[in-house]
This record gives sequence, C-alpha cells and structure tokens, in this order.
Amino acid sequence: MFAQSAFRSRCARWLSAIGILLLLGGCVEEPSTLERVQADGVLRVITRNSPSTYFQDRNGETGFEYELLKRFAKDLDVELQIETADNLDQLFARLGEAKGPVLAAAGLVASDGRQQIARFSKSYLQVTPQIIYRNGQQRPTRPQDLLGKRILVLKGSSHAEQLAALKAEQPELKYEESAEVEVVDLLRMVDEGQIDLTLVDSNELAMNQVYFPNVRVAFDFGDSQSLGWAVAPGEDNSLLEEIDAFFARAQENGSLKRLTERYYGHVDVLGYVGAYTFAKHLQQRLPRYEKHFRQAARVEGVDWRLLAAMGYQESLWQPTATSKTGVRGLMMLTLRTAQAMGVSNRLDPKQSIDGGAKYIVKVKKQLPESIVEPDRTWFALAAYNVGAGHLEDARKLTEGAGLDPNKWLDVQKILPRLAQKQWYSKTRYGYARGGEPVHFVRNIRRYYDILTWVTQPQLEGTQVAESGLHVPGVNKNPPRDQLPPL
Repeated sequence: MFAQSAFRSRCARWLSAIGILLLLGGCVEEPSTLERVQADGVLRVITRNSPSTYFQDRNGETGFEYELLKRFAKDLDVELQIETADNLDQLFARLGEAKGPVLAAAGLVASDGRQQIARFSKSYLQVTPQIIYRNGQQRPTRPQDLLGKRILVLKGSSHAEQLAALKAEQPELKYEESAEVEVVDLLRMVDEGQIDLTLVDSNELAMNQVYFPNVRVAFDFGDSQSLGWAVAPGEDNSLLEEIDAFFARAQENGSLKRLTERYYGHVDVLGYVGAYTFAKHLQQRLPRYEKHFRQAARVEGVDWRLLAAMGYQESLWQPTATSKTGVRGLMMLTLRTAQAMGVSNRLDPKQSIDGGAKYIVKVKKQLPESIVEPDRTWFALAAYNVGAGHLEDARKLTEGAGLDPNKWLDVQKILPRLAQKQWYSKTRYGYARGGEPVHFVRNIRRYYDILTWVTQPQLEGTQVAESGLHVPGVNKNPPRDQLPPL
C-alpha cells in the first residue's frame, strides 16, 4: 500500500513538472528578426539591379547599396545574401513573405504611401526629386508646365506618388508608369526624345548624366527626401534598431561620407582628351614607360603600342592612379587580377604593365575560337573592361537580333542594351554599363592608331626628349584654339 502511494505521489510530481514546463514553453517568445538573422548566419536582402544600387562589373559585385550592405553584414558577422526584384511592387511584396528577405535596400524614399506597407530606418542619404527634360526643348520651370507633356516614371515609385498628388490638383495632367524600365532607361528615353519628361532622384541623375549628353534638369520637384532601408510591417523593431545604430556609427566614423563621395562625389567620364593633351603626354609621360611596354609586349607576344594605348585609356600613363572602385596603377588592375597575374605592387609601373599584358593575353585566349582577328583583339579589350560574362550576354543578344556575335561591329551595337532593363533582365549576369566597353575599345583604337602612325620608322627618333629617352615624333606646338576630339 505504501509503495503504491509513493508511486502515485511521484507520478503526480512528474505530471505537475511536465505541466509547468508546457506552460512555460507556451510563454517563450518567438526569436526576434535580428536574432533569427544572427542564428541563421545570413542577412537576406532584396534590392534593384541598377547602377546606384547593385550590379556586377569587371570587379565583381558593386553598387552603393551593396557596399553599404556589405559593411552592415560584416558588423553583424553574418553572410550577405542578395536577391533582385524585377520591379518595385515585387520588391515590397517579397519583403512580407515568409522565409523571404528581411530587408529591402534599393534607394527607397520613405514616402507616405510606402510607410503604409513597410517600416523605414533613419535616413542615410538625402536626395531631391528632379524633373528631367531634353536640351533644346522648352524648359519647364513649374509644375503647371508639365501639362500636355509625355511623362513616364517607374511604376510603384515615390515619383509616381508625387505625380498622383499633383494630378489631384491638376486633373489635366497625364503621365504613365512602367514596371518594364529602370532609371537608366528613363534618362535614355528623354535623351533620345522618346518621351518629353521624367522624374528621377538627384543621386541617380548625378551617376548617369554623363552618358546622356542631352539630359538636363528642369527644376526640383519638391523638397529633399530621405532614403532609408525598409523592413516588413509589424511590431518587431530589432532589425530596424540595429540598422539605425549602424547608420549612426557610419556617420560618426566617416565611412558613409566616404562611400557617398566614391559613388556620387564625381563622375567617371570615359571620353578621349584633346589631341594636344595627348601629344603632350606622348612627350612627357610615355618615354618613362615605353621600355616597359616594349619588354612586356615581347614576352607576351603582343603589340607594345596596343598595351600603351590601354595604359593611356586606363590611367593617362599615371602609375599612381586610383579609381573610385579601388582599381589601381598604370594599367588599373583590380586586386584580384593583380594577385592572379603575380603583381605584388600595383603602383609599380613595370609590374602593372607586365600584369596588364599577361591579363589581356589570358582574356584573349579564353574567347571562343569562332572570333578571329582583328575582331578578337577588340572583343578581348571589351572583356578586359566589362568582364567576360557580360560580353557573352551581349553576344547572345546579338545573335538573337539576327546579327553576327563574332563581329565586333555587330556586338558593339548591342552592348549598350545591357544597361536597359528590357534586355538585361533576360541575361545571365544582369545589368552592366554596356556603353562603357564600347567607349573603351573605341578610345584605345584611336590611341593605337595614333601611336602606330607616330612610331613609323621614318618618324621614330626624329625628336629627342631632354632625358635622352625615345620620344615619338609629334608636334609640340600648342594649338591656337582647342583642337576637336580625335
């Protein structure tokens, strides 16, 4: 009897303990978003494939938002996982999905409409919405001047919200929204006269205006606005608080300012210089490095003048040149490429030239055998600039257009499409500044032609620099006026 009573007592205690554990288990809170990110070891982010946010170039993944996100993920000690949305509506829809991205970072204005579907961090950048028109057309100066114009903006954008608010005051206003374009497409359409006006943010215009010579700012459309990162709606503020703390640190230590300056502080202009400037550099700079170009060319079996033309396009023959993306040296090698080519010091002109020579030969060998000279050289230069993956994307688009993917004349017509959403969305490697390799190859060919001409046997050695080094025969006399471009 005693044994049964003791057994019943122990069972009661066990059942009571289990009950308490079950009750306690029911009270345990779900982990916060930040805790889940840290537990998973992955920060899942959705963004746009565009020049101001995230894209791939010859250096790999890049873009202002991407670089900022990399720093945030490093602070959290987690891996960064990026996915891109086809349009803004899809971006916000994905943000709310289970097991989807926990953060949207895509140059997003924290507009009133968007704050109904997402929560925003504190601002990391101030931008101004601007009405864009084509040079040569009558310049709008006030909102009323938008009436009767062909206007196109991104679907789901803060600019569409602004125009909708204006239309409530001015019912005659007409505009269209499209999810099939990106900001670069809008600027191109204004530049080419396909539409009269568009509305973009000042930072995106600053980054892209150089590629569209006819684009001008008509007027600022309202006050400056804040860009922020967005998270799904709800009560969980853990990730937002961490983002705000990260932005505060980035402001304090100057890293945000440096990143902003790198992407928006100045614009890379891929243009050729005047004939007189080039002639002056032939006299003053090339003699210092010509022997290195010749030696590297002999070793690698290429024309030294082609290497010299590449060096001029990349750095204007300046061995300490550094681009905003961290590419350095006379041949502007990325750190990864330099290491692969055995270059230990990118600022050493001989090492840089040797590395550039090895790399262009390697790129050339990797091209399909169907591409033959002289096109093979031009394709190699394009791949050197934009990357082999983007070049292959352009070749496939060229073939799809019924043109010859093995002819540079045809492929250079298609390369700029890599900056147009309707085309790059169909490719493997996505957005690229497709116009850049076209300019890159065109400029190098010009410099190469000039070098070939001035280094003909009857001209070589006809002029000698004070240093005693060889100087190609060129006219040292400055022009009366600025010479036209070569």
